[in-house]
Amino acid sequence: MKKLLNKVLVLFVFASLVLSACGGGSAATEAPAEATEAPAEATEAPAATEAPAATEAPAAAPENEGEVSIIAWPGYLERGATDPAYDWVTEFEKETGCVVKVQDAATSDEMVRLMSDGGYDLVTASGDASLRLIYGGIVQEVDITKVPSYNTVDERLQEAPWHFVDGKHYGVPYQWGPNVLMYNTEVFPEAPTSWSVVFEEQTLPDGQSNKDRVQAYDGPIYIADAALYLKATRPELGIDDPYFLTQEQYDAVIELLTKQGEIVPKYWHDYLVHMEDFTNEGFVASSSWPIQVNLLQFDGQPIASTIPVEGATGWADTTMMHKDAPHPVCAYLWLEHSLNVKLQGDLAAWFGSVPSVPAACTGNELLTDEGCAVNGFDDFEKIYFWKTPTAECYDGQTCITYDKWTEDYIAIQGQ
Repeated sequence: MKKLLNKVLVLFVFASLVLSACGGGSAATEAPAEATEAPAEATEAPAATEAPAATEAPAAAPENEGEVSIIAWPGYLERGATDPAYDWVTEFEKETGCVVKVQDAATSDEMVRLMSDGGYDLVTASGDASLRLIYGGIVQEVDITKVPSYNTVDERLQEAPWHFVDGKHYGVPYQWGPNVLMYNTEVFPEAPTSWSVVFEEQTLPDGQSNKDRVQAYDGPIYIADAALYLKATRPELGIDDPYFLTQEQYDAVIELLTKQGEIVPKYWHDYLVHMEDFTNEGFVASSSWPIQVNLLQFDGQPIASTIPVEGATGWADTTMMHKDAPHPVCAYLWLEHSLNVKLQGDLAAWFGSVPSVPAACTGNELLTDEGCAVNGFDDFEKIYFWKTPTAECYDGQTCITYDKWTEDYIAIQGQ
């Protein structure tokens, strides 16, 4: 960027000199002889320091700071360390001179805490973190005129309520997708059709109980997964939105999760440990991100995934900028880079997600032209995307807030 700016300035100055030389020569050849006998006052031309503003060089673009620090979900910022085919960081660093420093975060709560501590530029926040970051004054409005590719973002995401608030953009959509039911194909010859295999004790197709063989996600937002299950299986509760629960609805959900604790010996948050549990520890079913499924299949493990009949929760992640971002120039360069079509397609292939830029769905060697459909591009309306539970909910009722979700889920895990 700096080299390009220097070239522009040199050309600008050179052009100005050429024009000045040409202009001076023309006047000299066309002026009448008596012009050399002009009265003294005519020779009092304005001082050279009063040249018109038009001749002033344009202001230099701000120097980039040489680095950008990003809090991200594991697997979101690959530089080829795991697989050289998946690298969307190295080229960015070469082109911009901005070194990318990554801090992985396994939960939305961890992301909010890290951003609150400060010192970071960007975060790939899911919907259950983004509004907390906005209303907490932790992130700043993003000037999308500085992100030229923003108009290529999926129209369903451009003004999504988890990052577009009061007519202001607070981030750039990155990727989205569902939370899937991952299962062992040797235990389940056919895909399980219901989330009941992880919520209620039962005998699995291999003739053994699911007790101590299933897992749940280690995060309060998982309460919404249980609420979604009850929305389908106990319609008398009247659950509409799994993130907005009245006291009665919430009590039923907590009861379900408490009973689930009797069959779930472990709650996962580290996706690599989660994969190890399925490979070596005898676990056979669990909620999961698609990346675990992909990596285990790459490793030849008997693993598959499905979205059961009750539906699924999901995440639509937005790259947001800290209000006191220490490296704003590099941060904006990354925001633009994050919408690069190849990056979007490669990341979707790696993570099992859906690109925020639809153009990435075709022509990508790693994703293939079928990849977006496989990852759920057409299921957008069926997914209940993560968002922060608030007291204000439908029909003027009072719902249970996220701080209560956190308190109760910690208690369930510790029982």
